[in-house]
Amino acid sequence: MIHSQEHENTHCHSHGCSCCDDANQHVHAQEEEMSWWKPALSLVLLLTGIVMSATDVQWFQNGWARLIWYAVAWLPTGFGVLREAFESIREGDVFNEFLLMSLASIGAFAIGEYPEAVAVMTLYCIGEALQDRAVSRARSNVKSLIAFRPDHAVVIINGERHTVEPADLKVGDTVEVKPGERVPIDGILKERAAAFDTAALTGESVPRIIEDGDEVLAGMIVCESIVHIQVTRQASESAVSRILHMVEEAAERKAPAELFIRRFARIYTPAVVGLAALVVAVPWFYSIANPSFSYIFTEWLHRALIFLVISCPCALVISIPLSYFAGIGAASRRGILFKGSNYLDAMAQIGTVVFDKTGTLTTGNFAVSQVHGLTDEQLAIIAAIEQDSPHSIAQAITNYHKPADVKVDNLKNIAGYGMSAIVEGDTWLVGTPRLLRHEHIDFPPELNEVVGTIVTVAACGKYLGYLLLNDKPKEDAGMAVTGLNRMGIETVMLSGDKQSLVSQVAGQLGISKAYGDLLPQDKVDHIEQMMTRNEKNKQVAFVGDGINDAPVLAMSDVGIAMGALGSDMAIETADVVIQTDQPSRVKDAITLGCRTRQVVRQNIIFAIGIKVLIMILGVLGVANMWEAVFADVGVALLCVLNSLRLMHHPGQ
Repeated sequence: MIHSQEHENTHCHSHGCSCCDDANQHVHAQEEEMSWWKPALSLVLLLTGIVMSATDVQWFQNGWARLIWYAVAWLPTGFGVLREAFESIREGDVFNEFLLMSLASIGAFAIGEYPEAVAVMTLYCIGEALQDRAVSRARSNVKSLIAFRPDHAVVIINGERHTVEPADLKVGDTVEVKPGERVPIDGILKERAAAFDTAALTGESVPRIIEDGDEVLAGMIVCESIVHIQVTRQASESAVSRILHMVEEAAERKAPAELFIRRFARIYTPAVVGLAALVVAVPWFYSIANPSFSYIFTEWLHRALIFLVISCPCALVISIPLSYFAGIGAASRRGILFKGSNYLDAMAQIGTVVFDKTGTLTTGNFAVSQVHGLTDEQLAIIAAIEQDSPHSIAQAITNYHKPADVKVDNLKNIAGYGMSAIVEGDTWLVGTPRLLRHEHIDFPPELNEVVGTIVTVAACGKYLGYLLLNDKPKEDAGMAVTGLNRMGIETVMLSGDKQSLVSQVAGQLGISKAYGDLLPQDKVDHIEQMMTRNEKNKQVAFVGDGINDAPVLAMSDVGIAMGALGSDMAIETADVVIQTDQPSRVKDAITLGCRTRQVVRQNIIFAIGIKVLIMILGVLGVANMWEAVFADVGVALLCVLNSLRLMHHPGQ
């Protein structure tokens, strides 16, 4: 199955546009239909032959007639497997399941076990078809979550409407979308606020109100009125396209269990071929040394062939990657995107979850509640300094007061501190009290005791006043922390806000350890200490907004970006993206990681246990070829079905 999986991955990654996806889905459907008639024909001929043997049909009792009948029954399935074996050998992969099945089937013909020879290939191919269908279903379930881009867009040019393909749209174009239609491309909402159904992207059941000037993403559905959207990204660079690419590339980032099985198969297959040869050779040598031992070549060859059939590692090679892919698919439906199965596996080992505060556990929707010591003229200048910053605090200030029509020079964003600028020859500082302290500007000490987010302001080296902003925890933040604590996972908060405010929010949510007044480098130091202190099999996950916390997201064992579907930084830096902006999804991701690992272990124990048992019985002459086929194909199918439970019941 390694051979076929590589073909699958190559096929999947070579297509990027929607038209190619549609064409490939059609080709897959045709191939799936064609793949069924061969094993079906072989099965009909096999069953007919068995019935004719059982009813003593006269002409069928002739040895040559039986051989020709079963040879014809073998060809539709056996020839394809034999061809795969030769192609694999030509590519350097000598010992694989195709070779094992071919040797077993041809050997069965050689000793006159014609029905068993056909049954090996027929049931194997039926199992392969069922497994391919299961894999295809798992992959299509993932792609269906995000492969919903419209094939056309209505663009307004000089007041006239033209229908074009999304790929033909350019940045700056204005697109019109009617109620009930999907947004074809990422852009900025123009004119007025509107309601959008974002369920396909984020899993939210309630329509989201998007304000004028805010971002709208491809795949959202317009709910009530006609909207106009100004294109900000080309179709190939949209959030949906990037996430689709990310999900497809996830198959390349293997979990440790997958890598183990791949290495295991390369050693295991030649080993069992050698053992099968010993099953024939050792009794022969023993009969030479002990003439009283009756050695019958065909009997021991039959046992060796049974051993070969049982030894095929199909159940492990197929079900384990499928388990992880099913887990990724189940997570995607819940608004959780994993960049690889290795991160899904890592979630099962999380011992500590570290949260950023603003925008992660709190809404990040700041509003100015109080102003101290600042005039309207000064507020207008502050708004002018902040107006080009994407930060939520800056947006709250510009929403509170209209920016002044002044020239802002030498604007600098000082990470973790705030902003500095020169306005009409005067140097202005807008940021945390730490910024003023850094610039050696005195300010009232009582500011350190204020509970809330404050923005201090200084000009010409003198403190002027401050703005107090309010933020509140997200609705499910407390539930998220409580759920993690019940799982025995430690929760920590790291924030650049004042310690008094950080402690207040931590107390509301039930977080025992909370550290404030941190610069980005301070957060990195805290994470490093936690990773060093943690047990070897326990990992540290950091949950942040994916923009300001990029260094911590990158260095933690698992970086989780919250609510950053449209953020390039989040998609590039984080290992996991939570589309729904809900902290409670972190617990869901960990639960799903644990469940996936449990299913993988079940498959490994079940497959190896059954195979070892039937192998021993086969060598002892107790198991026959039919039981060998069950140990191979039957076990593989049961493991596949167990893996697919993750698609429908990820938390059970």
